[in-house]
Amino acid sequence: MSTISSGQIRRGDSRKMKDKTVVDIFAGCGGMSWGLQQCGYDVLLGIDNNPKYLQTFRRNFGEKRSLEIDIRFCEGKEILKMTNLERGELEFLVGGPPCQGFSKNTPVRNRTLDSKNNVLMREFLRLSREIFPQNIIMENVAEMKNGFGGEYTELIETQLKELGYELIHHVFDASDYGIPQRRRRAFFLATRVGYSLQVPSPTHSASPLKEGNFFPLEKKVSVWEAIGDLPALKHGEKFPESNYTQEAETTYQKWMRGENKILTNHIARKLAPKQFERLSALLPGQGLKDLPEHLKIKGGYSGVYGRLTKEMVCPTVTRWVFHPGSGRWGHPRDIRTITPREVARIQGFSDDFEFVGSYNDICGQLGNAVPAMLMKTILKTFRV
Repeated sequence: MSTISSGQIRRGDSRKMKDKTVVDIFAGCGGMSWGLQQCGYDVLLGIDNNPKYLQTFRRNFGEKRSLEIDIRFCEGKEILKMTNLERGELEFLVGGPPCQGFSKNTPVRNRTLDSKNNVLMREFLRLSREIFPQNIIMENVAEMKNGFGGEYTELIETQLKELGYELIHHVFDASDYGIPQRRRRAFFLATRVGYSLQVPSPTHSASPLKEGNFFPLEKKVSVWEAIGDLPALKHGEKFPESNYTQEAETTYQKWMRGENKILTNHIARKLAPKQFERLSALLPGQGLKDLPEHLKIKGGYSGVYGRLTKEMVCPTVTRWVFHPGSGRWGHPRDIRTITPREVARIQGFSDDFEFVGSYNDICGQLGNAVPAMLMKTILKTFRV
């Protein structure tokens, strides 16, 4: 292994730089990787220990660009060998360590500082030291930033600064940057090659013409602006893998289609009779509290069995998006839940990204992913 010391390599030293190269740790199905690839980056390797998620990664990035391994048993020198790089040459090391140890969806009694999920953060830092990339992008749930008294934030700052990195951290709401979903995530962004790190200003707002905005922002992208061009389906119906049935109508729809011609993963889950009866009893925007007495369920929060409206920004997608009793996943027009392709649109995956696996597996991949097209905004943080 090379013995390059921290701070030795600066931008412009072409002998020790491999521009536009990415390695994605905890890659999942490839949300961060897909977004970076759309921005012109070469994804050399995606690493994860979930074989079902890696099936999708391989379908979109190639068989030879993935490694199935528990990251605790993976060494930086192994990654460098697989990518034909030396220590210090990789431009971007990115990843989102599992977040269950921090998530507000995890019961408080199960949130511990040294849970196995939280400890994986330390493994990301270890590999950062061993690979010594030029830049680092680390993502996690918003609660991680201040969780446990900010101890993990302090740990990340301390270890990366000792290696010679400058860094900032910020909670981004994807809907502020043109993604049709209210999704707040903490990003830790680090560089050792002379970039000026600055968080980009929001580009979209719920009130774009609000008085005082010298430069009015664009209106936040709504559910229907994201998925309104996709074919209508009944629950249990699958759209054949074939051409679209109508033209794209919005900028976002055109962005998602690109040059793609064949629509995939547009499958409506078959609902149980009682689930279908509940959704049928609701109008767009309604939910649990609006159900007739004979269809109500005990417990639950107001969003369950909720139907989206065309005008709203989608709530945070979770891995349970397939189940109408887990959130507001009812389609705003059809009596069904939203399809994986519709969820992918809401998560910023362009239509040429194809998901592999069972219906539940695909929903898990989507719920755990970073919105792919948010990476365009994240890259703007690294300014020359």
